[in-house]
Amino acid sequence: MIAPMGAGRDRAVGIVPMSKPLYIAMHAVVAAVFIFVLQRYALSATFESSLIWALTFGGCAAGLAYMQSNR
Repeated sequence: MIAPMGAGRDRAVGIVPMSKPLYIAMHAVVAAVFIFVLQRYALSATFESSLIWALTFGGCAAGLAYMQSNR
């Protein structure tokens, strides 16, 4: 028999929630790396342009993660 969603998962041993600063930093870094790789290699943009876009999107991603973590 299949257990309903969430049944028993709240009491799982070894699961620790991620801290807010780590969640925000990870979100920002992953978004920045993704945009940098997309700009630099998929779209053949210059290094400076890719870096500017990566910093911009990383900052936006950090803001979004901060807003979501305060819900």
